[in-house]
Amino acid sequence: MATDPRLARLAPPPTNVTPQITPPPPPPPPPPPPVEFSHTKEPSVGVEGATEGQSTGNGDIDQDADFRLRFCTVCASNQNRSMEGHLVLSAAHYPVISFGTGSLVRLPGPTITQPNVYAFNTTSYDSMYKELESKDPRLYRANGLLNMLERNRSVKWGPERWQDWKVGVPRLTHQADQGSIGLEGGVADVVITCEERCWDAVVDDLLSRGAPLNRPVHIFNIDIKDNHEEALVGGKAILDLAHSLNRAAIDERALKGEAGWSQGTGESRSGFDERVPDILGEWQGRWPQLPALWTLAWF
Repeated sequence: MATDPRLARLAPPPTNVTPQITPPPPPPPPPPPPVEFSHTKEPSVGVEGATEGQSTGNGDIDQDADFRLRFCTVCASNQNRSMEGHLVLSAAHYPVISFGTGSLVRLPGPTITQPNVYAFNTTSYDSMYKELESKDPRLYRANGLLNMLERNRSVKWGPERWQDWKVGVPRLTHQADQGSIGLEGGVADVVITCEERCWDAVVDDLLSRGAPLNRPVHIFNIDIKDNHEEALVGGKAILDLAHSLNRAAIDERALKGEAGWSQGTGESRSGFDERVPDILGEWQGRWPQLPALWTLAWF
């Protein structure tokens, strides 16, 4: 007998159907094992992505290295760029001195025609700071001069003029200067100027002296604009070059011995001198925005 399918909707549900039972949820995963803390210090990551104590690939050296090249930084007034280089090199434990090549120390004044003018060798950074602070503290704080002089007076006594430097004469009155240890004899291995006209002045002055010590010295110029921001960048570039040069010097001394190095002679010194152009080329690749010059001169 046929059944009307529409009646199926009205039929009561079957009573013998087994209800569906939802299975219980799985148990939670076991807790992770306890972390054991060690007392050893984890290496911290520096700004270039290298951990502290690692080389960043630009010639960094261990601060405990026994040998250090002796450096000299030079700008026009021994105020901004050369003093930033002096600061960063001394902080990295390099022997360093600094000079200016101008006839007088000139700092910006209230107008472009009214600079503040001081004498080299006889005027301290502290006296400059106090004078400018008494004149117009708001102006000279705003243009960065007071901050710069405050930094400078913590590094050394006052600005020195390159042309007045008696190379090879002991610097007995500069023992309080940062970076003075190692330069008591008054001789540097590397001179770094911060402007091409300063480089010209240094090279011309050395030629006019006639090389009485017959000692080689590498003269570099890194073209750094004379403002506070560019001086900070230039200081980092100077330190990078110093690291690269010092690593090469250490390698050559270890390979060929130290004989004659202190007199500017010997196989290790010759090997170092030959490597300098390649070192500068590699450095220039890392700092293309800072044009550089180099020559080998004699004290």
